[in-house]
Amino acid sequence: MTTRWIEITVGSFVIAGALALLLLAFKVSGLDLNSNEKDSYTVYAHFNNIGGLKPRAKVTMAGVTIGRVSSVEIDPQWYDAKVTMRIDNSMQGKLSADTTAMILTSGLLGENYIGLVVGAEEDMLSDGGEIRDTQPALVLEDLIGKFLSSMGKE
Repeated sequence: MTTRWIEITVGSFVIAGALALLLLAFKVSGLDLNSNEKDSYTVYAHFNNIGGLKPRAKVTMAGVTIGRVSSVEIDPQWYDAKVTMRIDNSMQGKLSADTTAMILTSGLLGENYIGLVVGAEEDMLSDGGEIRDTQPALVLEDLIGKFLSSMGKE
């Protein structure tokens, strides 16, 4: 009987561990089972360089996640990166038309995400609006290359 009890206990811990790993995988990957497209609106931004920005990357304001990147594509008219963001409806009417979008990196070599800084204009971004003031990603390889080339000139 004690052998059976030990087997049930060990099996329970294995199942609990597998569920914990599955939950952790969802958390790390940025997937959200509760994401609802109806509770958000679309905003666009154009960048010269998006670095490693990928769909499902966070969109933050003051460090708080307010949305996700839904797609990244080349704009056929301007040949730059067009980023489509889904912003939570709770932010509707709170992002001014002169909002700035920056591609930031979490940590030294971490994932890229978009940070928004609200401006002072009274007009607000609505569904389908476009953020015109953008700052491209800082690519570590470019910075190292510039540093090494400036060292060679001395």
